Amino acid sequence: MRPTVLTSAAVLSVLAALLTPATAHAAEPGESVVLPVRDALNALPLADESRTGYERAKFRHWIDADRDGCSTRNETLLDEAVTAPEQGAGCRLSGGEWFSAYDDRYIAGPGGLDIDHLVPLAEAWDSGASVWTAKEREAYANDLDDARALIAVSAASNRSKSDQDPSTWMPPSAGYRCTYATDWITIKTRWGLTVDPAEQSALTGILDDCPNAPVDVTRAR
Repeated sequence: MRPTVLTSAAVLSVLAALLTPATAHAAEPGESVVLPVRDALNALPLADESRTGYERAKFRHWIDADRDGCSTRNETLLDEAVTAPEQGAGCRLSGGEWFSAYDDRYIAGPGGLDIDHLVPLAEAWDSGASVWTAKEREAYANDLDDARALIAVSAASNRSKSDQDPSTWMPPSAGYRCTYATDWITIKTRWGLTVDPAEQSALTGILDDCPNAPVDVTRAR
C-alpha cells in the first residue's frame, strides 16, 4: 500500500505545481490571444498608476518606419480615409474625407483631424510603459501593425479626450462605446499594460451593455 500512497502524493504534487501562478505560461511577443472581452479585461493586471517622470517626448512618434516618405500620422490617414486624399510631394495630403467614430461625423480634408493613440501615451506610461526601453515606447507610439491602436478622429473630440481613461471619458457617440471599450482592452492586452481599479470598474460597467465579443490580438511584448 505504501508505494501507492507515495504515487498518489507525487501526482498531487505535480498537479499543484502545474496550477500555481508561478508556472503559468508567460506572454511572448508574436503570441496570439483570442478570448471573450470580459475575460480579457479580467486577465489584465490590476495596479495603481503613476505618472512620475512622464514626458510625451519619451515616446518618439510620427516616424517613417518603412522610409516611403509618409509618417505614421499620414499612413494612418491614408489607411482610414473614406474618400482617398490626393498625395503630393513629401506625402503631403489634400482633399479626402474621414469618419470620426468618436463623435459620429465626417471630416473633409486632413486639417480637422488628429491621429489619436486609442490608449494615450500618458496612460501607457502610467500602466507599464515607464519601465520600457525607448525603442519599445517608439514602437508603441507608431503601432501600425494593429489597426485599433491609432485612429483618425476630429481634433475637437481628441482634445476633449486628452489623456483620460474610460473612468473619466468616453466617446460622445454612444453607439461607438462598446467598440471603444473593447479596443481599449485589446490594446492593453497587446502591450501587456495594467488597469487601475477605477478604469477596471468603468470598463466592466460599459461591457455590461455590450456583446461579449472576442478579443483577437497579437502580443507586441
